[in-house]
Amino acid sequence: MSPAFRCDPVGARLMRLHPTPLDGPSALPRERPGGSLAWLRDAIIPAPGVEALVGQLADPDLTVVTTGQQAGLFTGPLYTIHKALSAAALAGHLRQAWNRPVRPVFWAAGDDHDYAEAASASWVGPDGTLESVSLPARAADAPMRPMYREPLGGTIETLLGQFLDGIPAAPHRDHVRAWLTRHYRPDATISGAYGAALAELLAPFGIVCLDSTHPTFKRAAAPFLLQALAAAGPLDAALAKVAARYEAAGESPPVVVGDGASLVFLEDRLGRDRLVPQGEGFVTRRGGDFHSGEELAAIAARDPQRLSASVLLRPVLESALLPTVAYVGGPGELRYLEMTGPVYEQTGTWQQTPVPRWSGVIVEPHVERMLAKFGATVGEAITQSSALEQRIIRSRLPASVAGALAELGRVAGELVDRVEPSALEIDPTLAGPVANARRQMDWAVRDLETRILRRLRAREDTELRQVHRVLGSLRPGGSPQERVLTVAPFLAHHGEAVLQGILEAATAWYASALEGAPFPA
Repeated sequence: MSPAFRCDPVGARLMRLHPTPLDGPSALPRERPGGSLAWLRDAIIPAPGVEALVGQLADPDLTVVTTGQQAGLFTGPLYTIHKALSAAALAGHLRQAWNRPVRPVFWAAGDDHDYAEAASASWVGPDGTLESVSLPARAADAPMRPMYREPLGGTIETLLGQFLDGIPAAPHRDHVRAWLTRHYRPDATISGAYGAALAELLAPFGIVCLDSTHPTFKRAAAPFLLQALAAAGPLDAALAKVAARYEAAGESPPVVVGDGASLVFLEDRLGRDRLVPQGEGFVTRRGGDFHSGEELAAIAARDPQRLSASVLLRPVLESALLPTVAYVGGPGELRYLEMTGPVYEQTGTWQQTPVPRWSGVIVEPHVERMLAKFGATVGEAITQSSALEQRIIRSRLPASVAGALAELGRVAGELVDRVEPSALEIDPTLAGPVANARRQMDWAVRDLETRILRRLRAREDTELRQVHRVLGSLRPGGSPQERVLTVAPFLAHHGEAVLQGILEAATAWYASALEGAPFPA
């Protein structure tokens, strides 16, 4: 880590990581023959300290643990960092277990064309509310350019200012400002800025970032993509059989297949477009433009950056070009990786082991204090937020009122119990009205209690704001922290401690899980 992000040891101790394990144990990855990645040197994103790491990639016995993520504004959601550091932790575990070189590689997926997902960044403001900034929306009729071709443009300076101004004064805020300003410039692309910022952040932890759109990598990938095009029909048929098994079990397949499309995209008139077999060639799915096999082979030789893999082909391409033993992914990725077996089989590619990433929540000191004040745990705040709020309001209900409401409900029930036998003796058909009277009395007591609590809630506004501040940090917008917030505010407060803490937590998690023990709770 750059000295700018070095942390105060006292401040580091105040931050806590609460694990939220993903489902399922992880099998120990299988070993495979290694291979030098010296040829990949030019496609590794430069950053301070990366040259030494690139030198390690030349080992002929090398294997790698990979992970990756599409571009995100200001490095995107926290789970991007969780994935990268999980890959480093798993690689370290396998190095010790196998006594051979295993290195982490982060795949910066610049080919992705999902502009909406890449264009926003979110953080929690001082009052606990969720704040965000976004690049200007892309026009509905604009080409779906991949993020490595999408410029940030002049608005990025204003957005970066708003983002950084939203971070309260913190020990490392100036260093975070300098780091992001180095990379998020008007002349940079969305993916270029993302990859360069991550490369600088992750290099101190032994992680290299691969620019998967670099000509060096694209030239190496082109023959494999042409092979996948040649086998488009059989691949689609095989994947359709996999999808049918999901549907027979009453589930939706993680990825739509069986529609006749290939697993390869071409950058064409309307941007990145899926190739669909037609006659002796292929047609782009959105644009409807025909390309013969000879044309595509010429594109692969002359301009290979225009070809890219779909989500189901990418891990297979990765294993075909890199000596990959494991891919570290999130829940969605692990689901779609379950479908990829036929692609490995039909392309004759070694299948790496899918491994869950570490998952967790960063608990800030002020959040810790609020939880202690209300006698709540992190788990309660994450999974039972409404119950926690209700509990706090109830704790402010005067004991005399709470007792009276309880007694009112009890007495009402006893009175109905006393009436019921005589009523039924007079006429058994009165059973319905008696039951209805019981329900109405119960409802009246609950309604009275709800109205009292509602008035009390308005009086306890300060307390509730504190609760919302806690919930806003742990579950912003009602979603998991790691899927919403970006890492920059945490770096501003804690420096490298937040990254080192995640790496250590992931290392301990894998050490336990890969020994056959249950995932830590």
